[in-house]
Amino acid sequence: MVDVDPQANATSGLGIEHRKLDKGIYNALIGENTLPEIIKRTLQNNYYLAPATLALAGAAVELINMEDREFRLMRLLQDVRNDYDFIIIDGPPSLGLLTVNSMVAADEILIPVQSEYYALEGLSQLLETIFLIQNNLKPSLGIMGAVITMFDKRNRLSELVKAEIHQYFPNRVFNSIIPRSVRLAEAPSYGRTILQYDPKSTGALAYEELAKEIIALKK
Repeated sequence: MVDVDPQANATSGLGIEHRKLDKGIYNALIGENTLPEIIKRTLQNNYYLAPATLALAGAAVELINMEDREFRLMRLLQDVRNDYDFIIIDGPPSLGLLTVNSMVAADEILIPVQSEYYALEGLSQLLETIFLIQNNLKPSLGIMGAVITMFDKRNRLSELVKAEIHQYFPNRVFNSIIPRSVRLAEAPSYGRTILQYDPKSTGALAYEELAKEIIALKK
């Protein structure tokens, strides 16, 4: 997991206190450290993390004047991509330079869409950014698909959002739907993935099904 989100949710959710780290993905992006120097083990076996730190919030400003600023994460990952079965990049929700780096470094984009009205408003802007990157920086960038999250089957709005997402991504919406779940919300506060925190919960089972769908696509 590469956490490129200044909020550092992926880092803290894996049990690593990002406020106490003296180096992370920021230091690698600006050339102070190599990627292997900042990678941490997590509590889950064979799961490693390139963590976000507080300094990452200022990275966009520092990257602006750097050479090949859009390609820095891609070049970092080229050195380690054969060391892992999967590399997942958790990008920030804002569409800035860190997001551009994340997309340029990725082979494909998985788009989580919350079952809420405002999530759809941001979706068109995200797709526009993806098309710009495909046309100008990385023609090979693919869209793996969209996954519906925070779905509440009792809520009519969730069903309406689901229908809209299928219009945005015809034949590219994963069958697995991630439900709104108290256990999913609790897990990060304990520094655990949902598979560690409550592996039999509906949220864990939904993510397992999503993982199976993704793996099947890669075969």
